[in-house]
Amino acid sequence: MTQEPTAKTPAKAAEASPDEVEKFLNEQKTLEAHRQDLIKELLREKEAAIKAFDEKLSKLGYEENHRPRRSHHKKPEDKKTS
Repeated sequence: MTQEPTAKTPAKAAEASPDEVEKFLNEQKTLEAHRQDLIKELLREKEAAIKAFDEKLSKLGYEENHRPRRSHHKKPEDKKTS
């Protein structure tokens, strides 16, 4: 028993028309532009959140350039040598 091919697809049918290619490329450009806009918005939101957090810390008296006065860690010179 041999099977006969039911339908042959011409090679040109597999190729996309130039209009379809242009449409696809335009969609890709639009999606990339939208993606970049979302990234920019996310970075703005992140910056605003960091700024708000820094303001809350400053209200609590935290200063960025100063070390805490007390620590549970001992300094090397404070350790007793035996």
